[in-house]
Amino acid sequence: MTNKMIGIVGGVGSYAGIDLIKKVYDLTEASSDQDHLPVSMLSVPHKIIDRTKYLLGETEINPGIAISEIIASLIASGASIIGIPCNTAHAKPILSLIEKSIPESCVLVNLIEEVGKNISEKHPEITRVGVLGTTGTILAKVYPEVLSKYNIEVIQPSEDIQDLFVHPSIYDTSYGIKAFSNPVNQKAKENLGMAATYLSRKGAQAVILGCTEIPLAIQYEKIEDSLIIDATTVLASALIRESKKMEKIA
Repeated sequence: MTNKMIGIVGGVGSYAGIDLIKKVYDLTEASSDQDHLPVSMLSVPHKIIDRTKYLLGETEINPGIAISEIIASLIASGASIIGIPCNTAHAKPILSLIEKSIPESCVLVNLIEEVGKNISEKHPEITRVGVLGTTGTILAKVYPEVLSKYNIEVIQPSEDIQDLFVHPSIYDTSYGIKAFSNPVNQKAKENLGMAATYLSRKGAQAVILGCTEIPLAIQYEKIEDSLIIDATTVLASALIRESKKMEKIA
């Protein structure tokens, strides 16, 4: 019997893929090299169109095409459990194209669905959450559609806060996380912390870090009275779970 290989689509963003691999290793119980799970990541960011640009109609090229090709390469290298560390890539126009390319022998772990299950199972008392994410994720209503199945209401930042503080903290070339990932610029940390506080004061019992860049900036467990839920950590746990559904060696 052997653990199934995890395949990670890197480059969406690049440090988000590194963060996911680290969290897979951090969360795996291991006392030796051999105890760790097999993981393969392919990061070719120049091939993948920005997901938010596509959702905002700034390009007609669906990034799901390139992501599907990367997944095919991961599968060819032996991966059968696939994770995409990008919340925006889980918007229906992108994800539906990707899902069509996944063979039955492989599992595509849906990051958003896993966050919904995680909250429902581990925090059943939570019925109202805030979401921080890219403008693409917010406009595509990625989280409201999934979390409504769990009777969880989603609060999103006001348009001004989203446009002036959240999205630039990810994308701005002078201080955003995509440009300054390690270390994250202090302005990005402060802006995102302010936005999380806004959601907490609007009644969110938890704030979901719904962009895989944001956990690089927000690394605390609570904001005021609200729990912080790191979607990347949830995805890492789900990938470990699926990998450990062992298969027989031929």
